[in-house]
Amino acid sequence: MPHYTAYDTRLASYAVILDELDGRERILLALWKDGARRQWTLPGGGVELHERVEDGVVREVREETGYDVVLGDLLGVDTYVLGPERRLNGSDRALKAVRVVYSATVVGGELAHEVGGSTDEARWWPLDELPGIDRVSIVDIGLRLLRG
Repeated sequence: MPHYTAYDTRLASYAVILDELDGRERILLALWKDGARRQWTLPGGGVELHERVEDGVVREVREETGYDVVLGDLLGVDTYVLGPERRLNGSDRALKAVRVVYSATVVGGELAHEVGGSTDEARWWPLDELPGIDRVSIVDIGLRLLRG
């Protein structure tokens, strides 16, 4: 088993943000453009070195969607390992991704698309349409954590 100094770790935090429109429950997602293909993801991302996890997710939601949020419950923590061959930055080290997931509520701002970041569109998706969209695993993980 490799020692923790033999691999990289990335701490990220994400928000599951739901609302309802015309009797349909929907989720706020951002379109991630930095992977092998464009996929929908929960708003959130990497936590800066001197930033609290909670502050990181609030900042990321604002950057990616234009909304100000208040965090609700800590839903859970998900981890996975990427081998060096799957790293986007060309590193020859494995990566352990640690993803902290919160529920959140929109309290201000207006829907806007991120400029110059890892996403370039934000959209509310009806939950019943999720099976038909290309999305990263954190979307389903976040919903599963929310539903308990």
